[in-house]
Amino acid sequence: MTGAIPALRPRRRSLLAALCLGVASALISAPALARGPDGIADVAEKVIDAVVNISTTQTVEAKNGGSEGRRAIPQLPPGSPFEEFFDDFFKNRRGGKGGGLQPHKTNSLGSGFIVDTAGVVVTNNHVIADSDEIHVILNDGTKVKAEIVGVDKKTDLAVLKFKPPHPLTAVKFGDSDKLRLGEWVIAIGNPFSLGGTVTAGIVSARNRDINNGPYDSYIQTDAAINRGNSGGPLFNLDGEVVGVNTLIISPSGGSIGIGFAVPSKTVAGIVDQLRQFGELRRGWLGVRIQQVTDEIADSLNIKPARGALVAGVEDKGPAKSAGIEPGDVVIVFDGKDIKEPRDLSRIVADTAVGKTVNVVLIRKGKEETRKVTLARLEDNDKATPVSVKTRSEGDDKPVTQKTLGLDLAALSKDLRARYKIKDSVKGVVVTDVEADSDAAGKQLSAGDVIVEVAQEAVSSASDIRKRVDQLKKDGEKSVLLKVSNGAGEVRSVRLILK
Repeated sequence: MTGAIPALRPRRRSLLAALCLGVASALISAPALARGPDGIADVAEKVIDAVVNISTTQTVEAKNGGSEGRRAIPQLPPGSPFEEFFDDFFKNRRGGKGGGLQPHKTNSLGSGFIVDTAGVVVTNNHVIADSDEIHVILNDGTKVKAEIVGVDKKTDLAVLKFKPPHPLTAVKFGDSDKLRLGEWVIAIGNPFSLGGTVTAGIVSARNRDINNGPYDSYIQTDAAINRGNSGGPLFNLDGEVVGVNTLIISPSGGSIGIGFAVPSKTVAGIVDQLRQFGELRRGWLGVRIQQVTDEIADSLNIKPARGALVAGVEDKGPAKSAGIEPGDVVIVFDGKDIKEPRDLSRIVADTAVGKTVNVVLIRKGKEETRKVTLARLEDNDKATPVSVKTRSEGDDKPVTQKTLGLDLAALSKDLRARYKIKDSVKGVVVTDVEADSDAAGKQLSAGDVIVEVAQEAVSSASDIRKRVDQLKKDGEKSVLLKVSNGAGEVRSVRLILK
């Protein structure tokens, strides 16, 4: 019979029914998945009263003589409805007719969150920096004056304290180390002064280093974070704070889905110290460190490339007392693996002052363990960058030998004076560098001192030349140099042998 629909066998009917149900289920669940997990609303309701707005007032000193001081006052027709407004703005605020600009107050808003019902609030340091007055605005609109307990500029964190006007809601820190890529997170804050705004997204990356500070290890998220969200909390779906929203990357100033939060593991320790001491007491090892590149790792026979290369050791630091030397590569500190220099910086800073720890290092291809008792890092202790000096034109050139694209000479009183090289620095001084050489590309310059060649000390240009010639005969393709600047700060440089 033509045109009739053939009957399906029972098994085929059941398969078709299952397929239809599957398609229908997918169509129904897709929008729900797009909204994110159902728990977001429950979390927001539970924690939102612990999220506060931070209002600050700052007095800005006016500057006379600039473009503001010379700005012409608009000429308006007599009786203009804008005449009173312009008189107030251009005359009264400038100290009368022809007067200079007067100091004035500016207001700014940020976010924060309560971590103790006694009235303890965490926020960003940049939210309250240089403020004359700070107020905490609770979720119900209550405005209370707050005081600074302590700040940490290096991680951009601050702790405030205020007198609770009524019982408060506080939130707890979660474990940011347990966050997984793609996990849902919730940001609550005060974007564009709108207050009490909830956004959600996922963890886009962890341990992100954006060169914003010495201890960068940000959580990256695509949850919408905008101006005013700074200092606000980033929650997991358990309602625990896993980060403090701190900054965004955006050409327009608005969210483009790249926001960064300080992880709770960092925040919790800093908050504890600020509450206890009013300041940070970080551990200090007393070394200058640099990256172990693939080239340097190959020269030191370290596979794979890892660790932190000790470029210099402070004379009065804990590392010096423990026998750690320039050229050592730290691979484990206090039981924690060191994959790169910033790992060592963060772990040392987080270690208690006075604690004695084991440091595993590689020296000349062999592992050694040293015991180090950490001292305290003072706020004014900063890593001094390796300086780059240039040769003074017109100076008389000393007797030199050339190798590796370098003009080399024995250290003398005249050369020490010319390049300001300390008496404690021993080795062979660089007096010139070929512009197109590998040495120039590695930023070697006149005034640098070569201390070691392939981990052997050198005292003359002929020592270097003999060592280089021998390495070439042995079939080596590169050589590792230990190089000092005039102040005695050492770094390692690998040069190609030609």
